[in-house]
Amino acid sequence: MKKISVVIPMYYEEEVANECYNRMKKNLNELSQYDYEIIFVNDGSKDKTLEILQDIAKQDKKVKIVSFSRNFGHQAAVTAGLKYITGDCGIIIDADMQDPPEVIKDMIKLWEEGNEVIYAKRKKREGETAFKLFTATMFYKVLNGLSEVEIPKDTGDFRLADRKVIDVINSLPEHNKFLRGLFSWVGFKQVPFEYERKERFAGETKYPLKKMLKLATDGIIGFSTKPLKIIGGIGFISVVISVLILIYALLNCIFSWDLIAKGWTSIMFSMTFLIGIQLISIWLVAEYISRIYDEAKGRPQYIIDKTINIE
Repeated sequence: MKKISVVIPMYYEEEVANECYNRMKKNLNELSQYDYEIIFVNDGSKDKTLEILQDIAKQDKKVKIVSFSRNFGHQAAVTAGLKYITGDCGIIIDADMQDPPEVIKDMIKLWEEGNEVIYAKRKKREGETAFKLFTATMFYKVLNGLSEVEIPKDTGDFRLADRKVIDVINSLPEHNKFLRGLFSWVGFKQVPFEYERKERFAGETKYPLKKMLKLATDGIIGFSTKPLKIIGGIGFISVVISVLILIYALLNCIFSWDLIAKGWTSIMFSMTFLIGIQLISIWLVAEYISRIYDEAKGRPQYIIDKTINIE
């Protein structure tokens, strides 16, 4: 009998924990031809999330819990969950029920047809602001414009992956993981599965703008060196422009054209523009260096405080 592993990161999800478990268990029980396990990863929640999960795990041995010593982030939580799966395939899904567990059976059908990664693609997104939809669209356009591999747009971490693919993902030791990018990078036979994303069952999003910007930065810097090359291009263009201005100024002096505008506006604009480019360039270089620094330190991506129902 094949086994399905489901990984669910949890961070301050006391309002949805029971609903998440009940709906997930109901849908997995309908797949009677498969064994299954549900791996909840408590990402340092300080509310009653862990307490609720522990009560569930006492009653259901198919529920496994990995609890962090503190909050290490969504991507770290998913990474930890993938390390503990024992099934023939793994499914990543969030706890808020925006990604409906009811579509898992259709994803498994695609897996049984020989597909090794089935990534869920949102054809409709309910309960999300126009700002978030716009920024998500722009993010994927920028990311795919810079990345060496194509990352499907309108996708998140909700996906099913064959155990063979997950083993490869688990072998990648890098920090600051951008998992949806890594799943595209490793290749294998991948197909999309379209679905309608619902509103949160309860609670508030745990991905405010600050965390979204961090995720976007990880995605762009983790999958492209083009920003560094763009800096070089901008620098070269700036030098060419400065040389042309110098030539123009010399000709103006020789022929007394007196066409150079007087005043501080043009000077201040040029100075602030070039200083801005320099600071942005330093920031981009610093982002790459900081990731090299993270890798060099060799610290673990997360620290586990306790596990439950895991041998």
